[in-house]
Amino acid sequence: MAGAGAGHRSAATAIAVAAWGLAAVTGVTLLAGRPEVDESFWFLLVDLTVCCVYGTVAHVTLSRRAHPVPWLLAVAAIGGGLSAFGFAYSVWAPQPGGLPPVAAVADLQSQGWVPGTFALFLVVPWLVRNHPLGPERWGLVVGVLLTVVITVATFRRADLYFTRFVTASIFVGLATALVVELRRRYGPEDERNGLGWLALGTSILALSFIPVVLPYDGVPIWTTPVLHLASQAVFPAAVLVVVLRNRMWGLGLAVSRAVLAGLLTAGLVGLYLLVTIVLHGFLPGDGVPQLISAAVVTVAVQPARLLLQRRVHHLVYGDAADRGRVVRRLGSQLVGSSTVEELLSGLTEDIGRSMRLESVAVVAPGVDPVRWGAPSEEPVHLPLQHRGQDVGTLSVSPQPGESLSARDLETLRDLSSVVGAAVAVARAAGDVEDMRGRLARVRLEERRVIRREIHDGLGPSLAGIRLGLQGARNLLDTDLEEGKVLLRHLQGEIDAAVAGVRSLSHHLLPPVLDELGLGAALEELGQRYDVTDLVVRVDTDGFADLDPRLAAAAYGIVSEATTNAARHAGASTCWISAHATSEAIVLAVADDGIGLAGDEVTGVGTRSMRERAAEQDGTLEISTRDAGGTVVRAVLPRSVTHD
Repeated sequence: MAGAGAGHRSAATAIAVAAWGLAAVTGVTLLAGRPEVDESFWFLLVDLTVCCVYGTVAHVTLSRRAHPVPWLLAVAAIGGGLSAFGFAYSVWAPQPGGLPPVAAVADLQSQGWVPGTFALFLVVPWLVRNHPLGPERWGLVVGVLLTVVITVATFRRADLYFTRFVTASIFVGLATALVVELRRRYGPEDERNGLGWLALGTSILALSFIPVVLPYDGVPIWTTPVLHLASQAVFPAAVLVVVLRNRMWGLGLAVSRAVLAGLLTAGLVGLYLLVTIVLHGFLPGDGVPQLISAAVVTVAVQPARLLLQRRVHHLVYGDAADRGRVVRRLGSQLVGSSTVEELLSGLTEDIGRSMRLESVAVVAPGVDPVRWGAPSEEPVHLPLQHRGQDVGTLSVSPQPGESLSARDLETLRDLSSVVGAAVAVARAAGDVEDMRGRLARVRLEERRVIRREIHDGLGPSLAGIRLGLQGARNLLDTDLEEGKVLLRHLQGEIDAAVAGVRSLSHHLLPPVLDELGLGAALEELGQRYDVTDLVVRVDTDGFADLDPRLAAAAYGIVSEATTNAARHAGASTCWISAHATSEAIVLAVADDGIGLAGDEVTGVGTRSMRERAAEQDGTLEISTRDAGGTVVRAVLPRSVTHD
């Protein structure tokens, strides 16, 4: 039911001028008439209070937001002002030198207040919302009808019908207050703040009409204006908080102070009167009950102020009034969330709902952005820190037409530490997941190397030995000497297979690489070929303090290229060069073999070298050597982000 547009400043100004103008004219007329202080004077005070308070609230609300509620508040304000002026006019007119008596003007004191006052507790509570009416629209219809019928009965002086409909309005008003309280407990979270006070104000206004309809004098008539005045301590503030969401131009602070002052004053006055009345029947002497009552009130001032301050701040600021409570609520998300995505999304939603924001977003490197709501204007950005380091940004935007107060920003800064911890948790979870991925890739690479070595080396050797053993067994029955010769040959094959297995273990990760570093490991690699027909010459730096992962990748590339030169290139000489610059390690393995064939298919070894280089964000090129043969060249950056 709430309008979404901007306010009507000109209309709001006209309402304020009319309300305060009526109050000023009434004041001047009262000074001229000098009325007696009786029950009617109490109603005059109510009408003047309604005129000034609701005229101001209507002005503040309507100037900032187009909403049906401020128009009804304006009706109540102007009606109260007309009733007050009608009373003042009826007092001054009969006196010498007074105004000419006009019955229609005098009748305003009993008619002007009716439509606005009944609309306050029969219609306004149904409209104070940000979401459309559902089935409760029938409550609004009944409230409007009752207000219209009571107004018509008043102007037609149908006292019997007026009494009956006012009786019905009491029950409907209490039912309305109950619905508002249920909305506070179970309704949308962005509408709950302030509804408890609105329900209280609605109940007080409805109950205030009981003395009007009772057929006996069991309740003094002055109870009605007293209850009306009491409702003004909370009803207007609740409307401001719910409709405006209280963040504009320090409005929340002004409402908080005004409501606190009103409630504190009314409570202390009531306490003073109650204690005085109770003690008057037990203590003799004049002035003794009053002195004791004054002492009680003096003692109760500070506790009452602290108690009311907490309640009023919760009215104005909602959950944001208790930052510790909000932080504990967010902290529970750290414990109760089952996934990282659920953790961050729960935190952003809790902040948005607790602070009644339009949108909340958490953006951090290494973490998927999390957003709640959508901003209609440029958000406010707050840094997220964890252990003194910036880990991301918290971006928030208030509701349209509102702004973040200093208190809101302070609360958000307190909450940012919790969000920063959550981002750190999310990053840690991401690092663990990346580590699992890297481990899986390493295991896969090791399996590829083992597969290749078994397929190309150990597998064929074992197959040949098996066939040789079968032949030796056959020869032992026919030619013993030839069988012995074959067995000696198979023993050599077995020795070669054992050497191959040892070579495979060194190829995967030689112990010298961990113990003495990359330079020593490459020297040891070249020395292993001394017993073969391939001459390997190594030119390498010391490579002190090299990252173990980078050293392992470099060794794997050189070892694979050297193996290819020995097995497939038909080379007699292989040159290994490994040198470091300030930015990278430059590797080169050249041979004088047959070189590259144009239709050569990439094998397991070549893929393995390229994968190792890519894992280190490096490059690998295979080209033909100018003097014949092949050159494998790799450049591996020294500063690598392993992800």
